[in-house]
Amino acid sequence: MLNDLSSPAAFVATRRSGKPREMVTPGPDEVQLARILTAAMRVPDHGKLEPWRFVVIGKGRRDDFASMLQQAWRSEHGVEDRPDIAAIDQFAHQAPTLVAVLSTPVADAKIPVWEQELSAGAACMTMLAAAHAEGFVGGWLTGWAAYSSAVAEALGHPGAKIAGFIFVGTPGKEPEERPRPSDESIVSRW
Repeated sequence: MLNDLSSPAAFVATRRSGKPREMVTPGPDEVQLARILTAAMRVPDHGKLEPWRFVVIGKGRRDDFASMLQQAWRSEHGVEDRPDIAAIDQFAHQAPTLVAVLSTPVADAKIPVWEQELSAGAACMTMLAAAHAEGFVGGWLTGWAAYSSAVAEALGHPGAKIAGFIFVGTPGKEPEERPRPSDESIVSRW
């Protein structure tokens, strides 16, 4: 059955991460993006806490996003390092669609924070799978901006952690297959 792409599991096994800097238009339209985000909201969520938020950074806001990232970088690093500033600008402008996924655990809930953080990671992965199902390629990046409290605050969620930035678009070239672990090296039976 593994070679049968009509199997949902086999289809998901064809998913590959795309490099955001190689993504081209088109990206998902509003209806497709809504389906991708809705799929991400269906991840396991013990306690129904919705411990994640999605911030769509529209194409028309990418210059503002780049400026905010550059300001946060300068504030946190205290230097004006041109290669880093250029990389920040590229990061902010790559791929047709960009969604920041924030982990927003409810601290006083009975559900452990760790479970809530895992739910945010599951939302990121589900977005990638849903983008693949919609015919696009996705990439999940972090980097310094994901660990910046100033960036989380600028995105409207002070105190949150950024689980990642999900880039979605059309592959500019076929995503490469990477070596995968063998079942024997990862799977055990108890």
